[in-house]
Amino acid sequence: MKKNIFLIFILLSNTIIYCQKDIFQYSREGDTAAIEVLYKENPEIINSVNNKGFSPLILAVYNDQEETVRFLLKNKVNTEAQGMHGNTALMGACFKGYLNIVKLLMMYKADVNKKNYNNATALIYAATFGHTEIVKELLKNGADVNLKDSRGNTALDHAIMQDNKEVVEALK
Repeated sequence: MKKNIFLIFILLSNTIIYCQKDIFQYSREGDTAAIEVLYKENPEIINSVNNKGFSPLILAVYNDQEETVRFLLKNKVNTEAQGMHGNTALMGACFKGYLNIVKLLMMYKADVNKKNYNNATALIYAATFGHTEIVKELLKNGADVNLKDSRGNTALDHAIMQDNKEVVEALK
């Protein structure tokens, strides 16, 4: 009987441990209230990174969690944190096409010309994936059209390769 109770205790303990969510899961899901609780306990948690190098901001951006992004930005999260390939939250928003999040990141002075590990910029991502309105927003905020990725291509080169005529016009 004591062995059975002990086994049940161990199983329940392990279940509770594995079911607990962390700031990274909350960021993916957009559970801003849970993040706020964690932040009040430890303000530095918003700048932590998971085992893949992703910050809560990057995860919130990639999952289009605008309210969570807004909370993190208001609390001075590092907008320049880079994930495992060197991509920032701004690059993620440009890749995914999340104009509202791009605007938020611009309001909080995200580096529009930061490069990832392949020297790609947010503008290169927006141009490559045909996000014309994002391209215009980045240009309005000082994006450098002359920056080249590691293969020597600019945002305009990528737009031409993808036959994104609207983006080509916006970049000229």
